[in-house]
Amino acid sequence: MKKAYIILQDGHIFEGKAFGAGGDATGELVFTTGMGGYIETLTDPSYYGQIVMQTFPLIGNYGMIGADAESRDCVAKGYIVREHCPAPSNFRCETTLDQYLKEKGIPGVYDVDTREITKIIREYGVMNARILHELPKTDEEKAALFADIAGYRIEDAVKSVSTGKKEEYLPRGEVRHRVVLIDYGHKENILRCLLRLDCAVTVVPYDTAAEEILAEKPDGVMLSNGPGDPADNLEAVAQLKKLLGKLPIFGICLGHQLLALAAGGRTMKLKYGHRGANQPVKDLKNGRTYISSQNHGYAVCREGLEAAGGEISFVNANDGTCEGVDYPGLSAFSVQFHPEACSGPKDTELLFSRFIKMMEGK
Repeated sequence: MKKAYIILQDGHIFEGKAFGAGGDATGELVFTTGMGGYIETLTDPSYYGQIVMQTFPLIGNYGMIGADAESRDCVAKGYIVREHCPAPSNFRCETTLDQYLKEKGIPGVYDVDTREITKIIREYGVMNARILHELPKTDEEKAALFADIAGYRIEDAVKSVSTGKKEEYLPRGEVRHRVVLIDYGHKENILRCLLRLDCAVTVVPYDTAAEEILAEKPDGVMLSNGPGDPADNLEAVAQLKKLLGKLPIFGICLGHQLLALAAGGRTMKLKYGHRGANQPVKDLKNGRTYISSQNHGYAVCREGLEAAGGEISFVNANDGTCEGVDYPGLSAFSVQFHPEACSGPKDTELLFSRFIKMMEGK
């Protein structure tokens, strides 16, 4: 079996075995704690530019299933697992994880101590890394390699994953509401949830002008998840400022962060982010704690939200960071976690019903 190496920005080197596509890859190394849902993880556009590591030890045991994908492609830079299953057993299986990664051009590494790497990230913070198949031989090559890894930065993330054209979707039944979904890298289940609630959905590119969105005469606007640093999206924030207060708005993940920036708030980068299907969030209105699915490396700063017209609605029960904001004077609200989670807990899917009621004037 061919060897593969993981080189961390801080100098750690891990030797493993290669699977998936050949070639080297540099990206931001992150870990996700989900026990299932690796198909959704690999097809989540929010992982653009990142090397994804699964903390659950066995990945690939039910193969790859196209109907479970959250997008049409895989935009991760690399994939790391403790053990991958070469012979999946599931009646819906269409191909193996190894074959899927080969088809998508994603290099993978297995047979490494993912627990140790996770501990390093938790201590040091998210860092860059490279997957490669041959170690540098000279000091000059090593110096150039580490300089290249340290200099890596995710750029044009939202632009790279957003749709390039307007797309229309209709529910199976009667159309009760019309929603514009601004695509910053949306997961398919956001669209599915809206369609199940009898919404006709118009998906538009990330840089669509506010005037064009308002010309659609929607009942509400949905802001999707997406990758990268929210502060990089200046034009998207400028358009959201024009939409605030004009019609109901519901933001998820990156959409939550961009809405906060548009209202006058701030965002910050977390040490190692929240990624997995077991993140507890507390509802400050009723005191209830929900288990949520999350995938983000940035958060909305709690300080300054009140001045921006926002009220914190949810907080992370582990570290106290902001997980939701209401804008009562602007007919808008947003959450950092994924109420549409798939695979993941459905505890907070009720927030889509809240959006429906808001569009109905309730």
